Amino acid sequence: MEINTTPLIDVMLVLLIMLIITMPPPSQAVRVDLPVGTALPHYATVNRIGVTNGGTFVWNGKPASEREMEATLAAVAADPALPELQLQPAARARYERVDRLLAMVRRAGVTRMGFVGNEAYARF
Repeated sequence: MEINTTPLIDVMLVLLIMLIITMPPPSQAVRVDLPVGTALPHYATVNRIGVTNGGTFVWNGKPASEREMEATLAAVAADPALPELQLQPAARARYERVDRLLAMVRRAGVTRMGFVGNEAYARF
């Protein structure tokens, strides 16, 4: 005579399924502490920088050379009022030129910069 193990296997499978069902699902969430309370501050001066489709740097709508852009960014970084800087490249601007502009902003020491118009590129 041998022991019938089929009922034991059935019980083990039921216990395994119950264990799987009761386990919490794994999550890859990243906790971000968002600010609460007051509204965003209003900056007296807002400057817009960008890159045209042809690769020309733009400062507040006017074309600027690379040297002019670096000098202007250094002046903005030295301003005690800390004006806001907004980056809005053209839709077909080359990534290398935008990256070069971001590197200039970083080297100048500008700390307040925002990206404007990204919602226009939500769909490709």
